[in-house]
Amino acid sequence: MADSDLDTLRRLADDGDEEAADRLAVLAAERGDVNELKHLIDAGNEAAADQLAELAAGRGDVDTLNYLIDAGNELAADRLAEAAAAKGDVETLTRLTDEGSEVASTLLSRVISETK
Repeated sequence: MADSDLDTLRRLADDGDEEAADRLAVLAAERGDVNELKHLIDAGNEAAADQLAELAAGRGDVDTLNYLIDAGNELAADRLAEAAAAKGDVETLTRLTDEGSEVASTLLSRVISETK
């Protein structure tokens, strides 16, 4: 996509066009553009938060997942819980469970039962 097309999408998104913002989020994720995704998240775009959660999980970027969790993104919590379970990280799973993650709770039970 040409830079001028991205600029047009950005203007539309800034003017409140959710469809343009969602499309911009997909394109930003495809480019790995974390800053663009964070800008969209700051503007309230949930699709951008989910795109960033997937990108961060794929990169093993725990800091970004925690940033998203702090902003209330459930997908980020789920992805961090999955990574923690794969490592047997009971501490992270417990924290996520305490913060209300059902996925973390299920995975915590599984990890604990597998270590017995």
